[in-house]
Amino acid sequence: MKIYLNLGCGKRYHKEWTNVDFKSNSDNVIECNLLNGIPFQDCKFEVVYHSHVLEHFTKSEGRKFIEECYRVLKKNGIIRIAVPDLEQIVREYLTNLELALSGNQQSKYNYDWIMLEMYDQVLRNKTGGDMAQYLYQAKIPNEQYVYKRIGEEARILRNDYLNNINNKKQEHNKNILNKVKVKINSIKKRIIKLICKRSNVDIKYSNIGKFRSSGEIHQWMYDRYSLNKLLTEVGFKNIEIKTVFESNIPNWEKFKLESENQTIYKPDSLIIEAIKK
Repeated sequence: MKIYLNLGCGKRYHKEWTNVDFKSNSDNVIECNLLNGIPFQDCKFEVVYHSHVLEHFTKSEGRKFIEECYRVLKKNGIIRIAVPDLEQIVREYLTNLELALSGNQQSKYNYDWIMLEMYDQVLRNKTGGDMAQYLYQAKIPNEQYVYKRIGEEARILRNDYLNNINNKKQEHNKNILNKVKVKINSIKKRIIKLICKRSNVDIKYSNIGKFRSSGEIHQWMYDRYSLNKLLTEVGFKNIEIKTVFESNIPNWEKFKLESENQTIYKPDSLIIEAIKK
């Protein structure tokens, strides 16, 4: 078993690590629902790492998750956590609020975006929410600000969307199998609607409930004070704020989990490391 653990890795993982995610699309990733705990024995790993995962747990679930991270770490093991930085978001909000009130047009656009950062992934009821709609505009009025805030991933999402729009011809060339699948899905939806109608269940709110429990939304946010406090209460020591390029993890930059060629994947991150003593 590899002694570095990457939890909720998504598409960003390294073969030299033990990688875990809710769903696996690779032989290098173990599928696991982390709400049920971390499926490894005590004191197994020298490093536990997760990026933009903790905020998807409720506050109480997040504490249990950090306790699990502590459990599977060896003595003197390192935990590295990256989360959206609530303090940074709030400071951006206040700055753009004041400038927008003074009549600054660019700050009005920036205000609209930072409000989405603050609320959309908490309140959305569909995949992508209003942030996706903002990114998929024909022209983003503050494009560089958005990319500066949430990094290369926003640019990739937008480019993928625009490429899909340009390649819509493929939608007109569906094969017979796909047409059959669509028909079957349509029949299934009709059956579900009938069942819900007979059960006096509102299908709209049923779908919202399923989405909000799917793992996409943010259920709690952290700043440098609250995350430090949580780690301290669980038992971690030597708590330090790090940049993307700084780490006590040996050969950190080699793994390219947060950056590559000086391009930062998630510049909106608060990054903290701590030690299990």
